[in-house]
Amino acid sequence: MLRWSRVLNRLQPATLYGQMVILVLLVVLVQLFISGAIFATLISDISEKQIGRRALDIAQSIARMPTVITALDSAEPLTSDIQHLAESIRLQTAAEYIVVADHQGHRLSHPDPQKIGQLFVGGDENPALRKGLAYTSKAIGTLGPSLRGIVPVHNHRQQIIGFVAVGYLLEDVDKIIADYQREPATYIFMMMIVALLSASAIARFVKRQTLGLEPREIASLFQERNAILESIRAGIIAVDGDGRIRLINQAARHHTGLDESASLVGQQVDQVFAHSDFRTLLKTGNEIDFQELLIDNREMFFTCVPIVYHEQITGLVANFRPKEDLDSLTQELRQTREFTEMLRVQAHEYSNKLHTLSGLIQLEAYDEALELIVTEAAGYQSLIQFLSQAVPHPIISAIIMGKYNRARELKVEFLLDPESTLVDIPDSLSQQKLVTILGNLLDNALEAAQAYHQRPPCIQLFMTDMGNDLIFEIEDSGRGIDPNDQATIFTKGVSSKPEQPGRPAAHGVGLYLVKQLIDELNGQLTISRGELGGALFTLSIPKHSPPQRNNQ
Repeated sequence: MLRWSRVLNRLQPATLYGQMVILVLLVVLVQLFISGAIFATLISDISEKQIGRRALDIAQSIARMPTVITALDSAEPLTSDIQHLAESIRLQTAAEYIVVADHQGHRLSHPDPQKIGQLFVGGDENPALRKGLAYTSKAIGTLGPSLRGIVPVHNHRQQIIGFVAVGYLLEDVDKIIADYQREPATYIFMMMIVALLSASAIARFVKRQTLGLEPREIASLFQERNAILESIRAGIIAVDGDGRIRLINQAARHHTGLDESASLVGQQVDQVFAHSDFRTLLKTGNEIDFQELLIDNREMFFTCVPIVYHEQITGLVANFRPKEDLDSLTQELRQTREFTEMLRVQAHEYSNKLHTLSGLIQLEAYDEALELIVTEAAGYQSLIQFLSQAVPHPIISAIIMGKYNRARELKVEFLLDPESTLVDIPDSLSQQKLVTILGNLLDNALEAAQAYHQRPPCIQLFMTDMGNDLIFEIEDSGRGIDPNDQATIFTKGVSSKPEQPGRPAAHGVGLYLVKQLIDELNGQLTISRGELGGALFTLSIPKHSPPQRNNQ
């Protein structure tokens, strides 16, 4: 099989022109072959029926002749008269034979006079003699296989007194049919030549339409285009000059709330975005360069480029991306800077401690040096051991460890509830989103505890995976949140922190992103006053979220 496959691959034309010629020609040849077979069969059936009808008509005419009826009805028929009559009619009608036989099957006429008086051969005369039927049949007689018409002969009392059989040899019938089929065969041959010329013309036309590209090149470009479009996080929509969608990627469906499995290609923009202002942007035909626009109550960065062909606008390509994506990148950059600063401070702190240990060892104060080492290592070892058992997820453990180090740097006590456990996190739940939510809430708690000087700064974290939800409680010893402000703290740009030179854009983004991610995970967040005196954020996220509904 492999060998034959290689042979076929080598025989397959490498160019689109050759493939189109062969494919079109094969299709036409198959159609011509089927049509020719159908016509040949029809011609054969019709011709055979006509010859059989002719034989039957001749037999019926002879069976009604008074000479034949009188001869068969007499006790001693004159075979010479019947023979003369049958032969004269046979010569006029070009029949192979005309046999007149009595009710016992004895011949009264035959092209070979020596067979007169003998029994009729073929065995197909009984329906005529027994039932009085007139019919055509195929049988093998003394002259060979033949198509014959057999008709009973009745006397004036309607008694069956014999029959007449008129036959044509099947060999002669086949020659007649072949003559009838010769003319359609000529037409089919001419159509094959026309098909060859048409296949060549169609192949040239298709080659021009594909800009000279071969099928493999077109398929490769199509696959590469789809892969590129689906790898882009920005929404991309292409619209033709008639306002029909020609291309839309999954990101565009997601950003606009459309069904990600629905077929939208070919539909009008007015139908797909019937209840959205977005459709007006896709029908302007004007170039829009990275403008911030409000689409379906969502802030988007929108870019639109018209498609120009022969100095006419034939469509447009638009791409857009939610503004919160850039805000998320800004937040991640801020957190990266904070982690970098934290590592720098931590490195400086450990450098000082190493110098202290070095001095204690040089002073031979070994007990004090050992006590310093044990004190520093105890806290980290107990935390690492606890996290490895209670939170066996490296990403989440890392963010907790990072915030623990940050708290030590800020001189804020970090309490991790010993009853906490976070083992059962389903694979369908994004841990990256959990890290972003948890990191922002812990950052807010640290800043609130550090900024309030009325009580010792402290934060506490509790988490559990018991039941169907993941529960997180983040508590701080800060001022707390006024109930009147709880409705606005998740609004973008709203912040209680004072402006810091060089980083004004970071304020008012953290809790906004937290709220966005919690909504995506179908979670709930409540704010109350905790036992430490400050704010208590209680977060509940279902392990298995129901599918989100479309906005349109």
